[in-house]
Amino acid sequence: MSKVIAVNRISTSEFHAAVHALSPAVAVFDCDGTLWSGDAGSGFMNWTLETGLVSRESADWIDGRYRGYLKGDVSELAICGEMVQMYQRLREEEMRRAAKAFFEAQVERNIFPEMLTLVEQLRRKGVEIWAVSSTNNWVIEEGVRRFGIPAERVLAACVEVKDGVVTDVLLDVPTDEGKVVALHRAGVTRTDAVFGNSVHDAAMLEIARRAFPVNPTPGLLERSAQEGWPVYYPVSVEPK
Repeated sequence: MSKVIAVNRISTSEFHAAVHALSPAVAVFDCDGTLWSGDAGSGFMNWTLETGLVSRESADWIDGRYRGYLKGDVSELAICGEMVQMYQRLREEEMRRAAKAFFEAQVERNIFPEMLTLVEQLRRKGVEIWAVSSTNNWVIEEGVRRFGIPAERVLAACVEVKDGVVTDVLLDVPTDEGKVVALHRAGVTRTDAVFGNSVHDAAMLEIARRAFPVNPTPGLLERSAQEGWPVYYPVSVEPK
């Protein structure tokens, strides 16, 4: 029998009202599963393998590493970094084009309209909005353009680009406590509202004046029950 977790679920109107009641100066959003459904990180990896963007050698390597991740032999931090490093020796402009094509074809239709509306409302009020994700920066920067979030407010998994060519030198992989570290490094020490969907967002949610679990995974649902965080499900993913 599955475990029953008692949490307070709030409606869209209650969710939006709670956010606006904070009058936040700074709002921070995870992206995959929070602004849109699905995992754009693994989705982009698979899409680039299927379209032949990466070499067979790189494809075989990342396939083995991802299988290890699914079995629990490779950490979240490691795989998120390797899913950016796999594009070494490709040109960044090529990655930008690929990210645009991928997002338009695979992810854009999965944007939660309720979250799009909320971000637009917050932007109009002058709220400082950040996007923090362990997915690569090319996909995230492309995706959050729909929300009016500029690239300079994106903290995502990234590598050094030298002379327009992608390298394997990791610059950042914001996941778990690393999301908080990335925010602090960017000078964001006050977070009024934080939105996330998984346990890998828990550290970031903890530092907020108010945490907003959105479309929570089972792990975050359990954590939300422990912390007394009300949870919100956009209509398209609301449990029946």
